[in-house]
Amino acid sequence: MRVGLYPGTFDPVTNGHLDIIGRAVKLVDKLVIGVAVNIGKGPLFTLEERVEILERETAHLSKVAVIEVKPFNSLLMHFARETGAQMIVRGLRAVADFEYEFQMTAMNQQLDREIETVFLMADPRHQAIASRLVKEIAALGGDISKFVPAGVGEQLVAKLHKA
Repeated sequence: MRVGLYPGTFDPVTNGHLDIIGRAVKLVDKLVIGVAVNIGKGPLFTLEERVEILERETAHLSKVAVIEVKPFNSLLMHFARETGAQMIVRGLRAVADFEYEFQMTAMNQQLDREIETVFLMADPRHQAIASRLVKEIAALGGDISKFVPAGVGEQLVAKLHKA
């Protein structure tokens, strides 16, 4: 069984993330979506909310491959081994992403040469989307409907109005 791991904070999950997930499931028999705790990024959504949102937004892809959404709070390579992943899937939007991912891949190879990193280029329609920017646009009353699924947008606006 080919197992891939797509890690991220997903705060919130965007159409860009979902595009990468939709293409990644074509490459594997099972895709583990690893939801990072990542306190350093100060997530708006709780870990449980992010897991639930991803489960809901990816449910339709279970016809293509097995999908498992799991939180993690460990070194990525340890989590990859724990899940049985042979590959880590990463999305690339721009040159800045490449430089960061290039360094991470080199370090991860030093930790475990058996786990490959596979890069999927962002669809041009999604290259500018970043969760941080989506939150900022929503907080300032902008239209985020092009960037996130409708349900995610509603949850995000509701969450921001509570804060």
